[in-house]
Amino acid sequence: MSAARQRRIADALDAKILLELVREPRATVAGIAHRVRAARNTAQARLSRLEAEGLHPFDHRVDAAALGYPLRAHVMANLKQSRLDEVGDELGRIPEVLEVIGVSGTADTLIQVVARDTDDLYRIAGRILAIPGVKRTRTLVTMKQMVRYRVTPLLHRTIEGG
Repeated sequence: MSAARQRRIADALDAKILLELVREPRATVAGIAHRVRAARNTAQARLSRLEAEGLHPFDHRVDAAALGYPLRAHVMANLKQSRLDEVGDELGRIPEVLEVIGVSGTADTLIQVVARDTDDLYRIAGRILAIPGVKRTRTLVTMKQMVRYRVTPLLHRTIEGG
């Protein structure tokens, strides 16, 4: 069974706690417990479990543009299958690589990167292509983010029992 299927599904109380943290990231456990109508110890135990299971309670991300990386792109890479782990390790060493996802279809991985400008993107794409096991890449430059990453609608659906 996959790790995703082994993880316990968040219930309505978990969703309410996470939603409170989305609304107020600096909320105290006591404050959260009061707003979700749960005992403080229950809220603390739920938060500890959620964190241990990798559910990060924030619906926002640090904006890479504010750090000097306004250009975002996705690099689709075809890999030598016997080197998947090695390639993943090498990609993790590139600071501008934000996320690497294994996919099916026309590529093996989808790599989200940020860059200072197009020359910097060219350098980063070259660094990715130079990794042993990377056979071919295609770079897609993000023109506009039309829907920001969010989980709030899923939290509301979970609370509503959907």
